[in-house]
Amino acid sequence: MEGLSKSDANLIVYVHPSQSKNVDKAILRELSSLLFKYSQAFDGVVLAYSVDPQDKCARILSGVHPYFGVRLRANLLIFSPKPNMLLEGKVVKITRESIHCIVLGFSSAIITDENIRNELKYKAKHGEGVYVSRYHKRHVIKVGAVIRFEVKSLDEEILHISGSLIPANTGSVHWLCSPVMKLG
Repeated sequence: MEGLSKSDANLIVYVHPSQSKNVDKAILRELSSLLFKYSQAFDGVVLAYSVDPQDKCARILSGVHPYFGVRLRANLLIFSPKPNMLLEGKVVKITRESIHCIVLGFSSAIITDENIRNELKYKAKHGEGVYVSRYHKRHVIKVGAVIRFEVKSLDEEILHISGSLIPANTGSVHWLCSPVMKLG
């Protein structure tokens, strides 16, 4: 899946002197505050990190703030979807007007009817909505399925993705990865 990358970062974490007895815990608390939020500094959402302190010594900052700076090197896993990238998500809701899914377990995505190609037709089966291909009856998108879609836009503040199923290389991952799809 596109949109995931690793980043090596040299950081300085500012720790209050009251936390000087447990600096490692203070560093982890500070880095944990970055998780699952959009960060302009990293141009994405930090999903995970591992750290390696650079120095055993910290530098006391001059001025009115009594903090000290701890230099460290961090390996970050960043989620940074951009327009035209392909993402995968698990379908959680289907209506005649849209398909809703969750990407990586935390980011919501919606594909509205104008961004669903004409090949996929909405049907109500057993009281639940599904999208079925007009040409390949086994290409079905239903609740619980994993779909591949193209990113149209991202709302960074609420981590909401708008997507598209217009390109031919999008749809049910089960169908896209099936031997039948590869032959035809």
